[in-house]
Amino acid sequence: MSEVRVIPFLVSELRLPEAERATLGVEWWPSYAHAVEHPGGLFLFDNGAGFGNAEIDATFSPRIRPVDDALHEAGIWLSDVTGAANCHLHFDHSGQNGRLRGMPIFVQRAEWAMVHQPDYTVPEWIDVPGLTYELLDGETELAPGIRLLPTPGHTAGHQSLVIDAPGGAIVLAGQAVQSRAEWEGAEGPEVSGRSSASDPRAYARSVGRLRSLDPARVHFAHDPSIWER
Repeated sequence: MSEVRVIPFLVSELRLPEAERATLGVEWWPSYAHAVEHPGGLFLFDNGAGFGNAEIDATFSPRIRPVDDALHEAGIWLSDVTGAANCHLHFDHSGQNGRLRGMPIFVQRAEWAMVHQPDYTVPEWIDVPGLTYELLDGETELAPGIRLLPTPGHTAGHQSLVIDAPGGAIVLAGQAVQSRAEWEGAEGPEVSGRSSASDPRAYARSVGRLRSLDPARVHFAHDPSIWER
């Protein structure tokens, strides 16, 4: 396909509780979104935590960038976005879905089924009147050379975005892989999400599936480092 541009940007940070700080070795847990410019339009993958939930504010003291502002700093208007997806619907990936009226938001059906389960996410940030969700059952091509690939493990309905670029596949892993260090083979809980995944065996299979693509570049939802072949 023709050349595409992937633009990563920080959308939110959560101040972790002490136990999670000890495990992950950081105080603030970042979430990165990615804008994908391609010949058919502009696609947004993830959008960070949202605003105004008292429990989230008290627990995590979030630092949040409005997705409109983050896009504008990259020279993009929210009105330019033609479609969107969340890698999964935990609140730190989907909290600003309410800003995405007027465009399809693609989500795996298995993930949508979890929205109203206790302590899974913040439903009022997702199930917003006026949004258009497209529920998927497996791998789906969004545009020529751009597809959503189910990568369950972290959650049952997790998905990653794969772009067939001239130099090799570009993978937006989401949280199917926690960090560049994990992609490079590290296994400790501070860099790998396998031990904390809802289904560690599925998680490992999904990592293997992404590796089988032999990508040229891999982006991550919680690590600003980008792996390149």
